[in-house]
Amino acid sequence: MPIHNRFADLHPEIIEWRRHLHTIPELQFDLPKTAAYVEERLREIGVDSLETGVAQTGMVAVIKGKTDTSGRVIGLRADMDALPIHELADVDYKSTHDGAMHACGHDGHTAMLLGAAKYLAETRNFDGTAVLLFQPAEEGGGGGKVMVDEGVMDKYGVQEVYGLHNMPSAPVGTFAIRPGGLLAATDEFTITITGKGGHGAAPHEAIDPNITAAHIMLALQSIASRNVDPLGNAVVSVCTMSNDSSAFNVIPQTVQLGGTVRTLDPEVRDLVERRFMKIVEATADAYDCRAEINYDRGYPVTVNTQENTVYAADVARAVAGDAAVDDDTPPIMAGEDFSYMLEARPGAYIFLGNGEEGATVHHPEYIFNDDAIPAGCSWLAGMVETRMPTA
Repeated sequence: MPIHNRFADLHPEIIEWRRHLHTIPELQFDLPKTAAYVEERLREIGVDSLETGVAQTGMVAVIKGKTDTSGRVIGLRADMDALPIHELADVDYKSTHDGAMHACGHDGHTAMLLGAAKYLAETRNFDGTAVLLFQPAEEGGGGGKVMVDEGVMDKYGVQEVYGLHNMPSAPVGTFAIRPGGLLAATDEFTITITGKGGHGAAPHEAIDPNITAAHIMLALQSIASRNVDPLGNAVVSVCTMSNDSSAFNVIPQTVQLGGTVRTLDPEVRDLVERRFMKIVEATADAYDCRAEINYDRGYPVTVNTQENTVYAADVARAVAGDAAVDDDTPPIMAGEDFSYMLEARPGAYIFLGNGEEGATVHHPEYIFNDDAIPAGCSWLAGMVETRMPTA
């Protein structure tokens, strides 16, 4: 099953879809133009059923195979939202929405799933049902969780679920995957440290929260270096620091720290949170300050099921060849809310090479590589055809 010839024929049309989506980037759940465009394409394609308004602006399309003797149901997912970034890419189809752009390739993901939908609706060369999940709000909104919480997996009887994400710096059309943890759990925190403000000339009359904040920042780095198994993975990053005064001669009353915690194992995630709380509270107390911690657990670890990873890698090899598939790629510490779908059902998430040149994701000059479309569409359609083969 190499790249389907049909996707060579459909390639210009899918590029047109992708580039139109690129011009209308929208954020999180607020996707009126995007959702309307995707709905229009799906109705033109002729899916068997289409439910809109899922997780506000998401939708679920159903395509039935030529037969359904197996009762099998396979889910495919694409994320549709963009990022709050002002686009600097040098293309003639730039964002028309100032302050928003498709800087993570979700325009490509959506277009590829539309392309797979058109092929599957034309050929129906499978025994069972394909359920296509067009999801809003991957970029921080947790749209995947909302879809799962709304019951789409149960309602449509999804038995396995698969998704992909483009990967800059990897050759176009190559694939990378691994069993187990592929992407990290992503938690966010803010720490508000309260001391006693005062004059910079009389620090002995104040309680300086800056000193406390500095010691907390350093102490938190001991979690990954001294509490987590060296063979485990944890990243604790304090990324922002601010206080309630900009004057050079004022010791502030409060300091706020903000950042993220990223882990690849649920037990490590729990350990890091426990140590985080203890270190912050004890350090603040040691310097006679008070610390208020807001620790928000975000997306869980994206965990590929062992068996389904093999299925996904086998389809990738059939599409791209053995040499173009890495089935033991290192995990990365970014987060992904497809994790919620993988908590609900067995399945796998795979990376698709976006090319070795150009900007990375979340960069204002990033552009999805249209040359990756045939391989991505072939893999999506291939997951349906190989997991639900006709007799």
